[in-house]
Amino acid sequence: MLSEREKMLAGELYNKLDPELVRARDRARDLCQDLNAMRFSQHEERQRILQELLGAGGEDVWIQSPFFCDYGFNILLGKKCFFNFNCVVLDVCQVKIGDYTLFGPGVQIYTATHPLNAKLRRQQEFGKSVEIGSDVWVGGAAVICPGVTIGSGCVIGAGSVVTHDIPAGVLAAGNPCRVIRELTDI
Repeated sequence: MLSEREKMLAGELYNKLDPELVRARDRARDLCQDLNAMRFSQHEERQRILQELLGAGGEDVWIQSPFFCDYGFNILLGKKCFFNFNCVVLDVCQVKIGDYTLFGPGVQIYTATHPLNAKLRRQQEFGKSVEIGSDVWVGGAAVICPGVTIGSGCVIGAGSVVTHDIPAGVLAAGNPCRVIRELTDI
């Protein structure tokens, strides 16, 4: 029989009040609080916390505080990722982000979702992984919904709500987010 954590990671319905999951969320929130309370000049201490918090990529990522996440260990970052102020990552499932990807202020990445049935929603939730390629720029206040893949080299316009996959190498924007045009080298 699968544990609630194993169900969560597999994208199955799980009990979010499972004691192991509650402890894991508390751990992540404590680490986020420590990170958010630090001065930006405390580079070594900030990097230590990020390496403890994140599943991968804490050694050369830059995250402006405040930053919030559910678990942290489901966030896998490539090289030189940047998160501006007030980003939120609800990482009940894996969030994989490629190298040199940039997030504007207030970007929100959601893997958590809920059953449509209200009675079931009281007890359980589930998630869908998010994958974002390399060299992506996500504009401020964009929302990336559960299960979305964004291809490498994309630009996502500020305030966009990304509800469906976005192919590589395009400018996409809007609510819902849609492809505006292909990007070409200038």
